[in-house]
Amino acid sequence: MFKYISIDPGKYKCGLVLAEISEKKVYRAIVIKSELIEDYIRNINTTEDISKIIIGNGTTSRKIREKLDFFKKEIKIFEEKNTTYRAKARYFELFPISGLQCLIPREIFVLNKNLDAISALVILEDFCKMKFTFNPNIKNIDFKTWLK
Repeated sequence: MFKYISIDPGKYKCGLVLAEISEKKVYRAIVIKSELIEDYIRNINTTEDISKIIIGNGTTSRKIREKLDFFKKEIKIFEEKNTTYRAKARYFELFPISGLQCLIPREIFVLNKNLDAISALVILEDFCKMKFTFNPNIKNIDFKTWLK
């Protein structure tokens, strides 16, 4: 089993997904304050056998990479051009609109969503050259910034 973490880095917040590559499933998807990313990955790394971390090459990617020096396995910096834009379309593939909501413009549904976790998913999908689905056991995907 190969588990990867993908990070969409940002100055104030980062999107993060944890995925099992052979199953093509996402097991965690969150948006977290950038200052908490090191502690969060340290905690995940104690319970999960992470094979690789992929970080988008955009805003603050070098700073995030430096914070993760403790991770002794492979860390890759990967192209993230247009991932925020593409995350909107990917959101609707993962969470399709149905019923009368189809009559409402799609943009209204993503106005209050923080799509950094979906951007991290897009980075992972580009890196692995495959689509992932969410594990059905995920009760709630947290699109809000983790403030603790």
